[in-house]
Amino acid sequence: MCLAIPGRIVKINGEHAIVDYGGAIRKANISLIDANVGDYVIVHAGFAIQKLDEKEALETLKTWEELLNQ
Repeated sequence: MCLAIPGRIVKINGEHAIVDYGGAIRKANISLIDANVGDYVIVHAGFAIQKLDEKEALETLKTWEELLNQ
């Protein structure tokens, strides 16, 4: 099973971005998609593979938070 985590891009430097995953900050490669600062993306294995709308991203992050707090 593979997991892809949604996050919000906070900074872009070339093909790499700094992504906020609801408090955890990590780098991700964004060369596979057209993304901008403020966009929500799905990241898998260090690569942003799809953009998400904000509502869907926030719902997914909420679900992750609920699972982790059980």
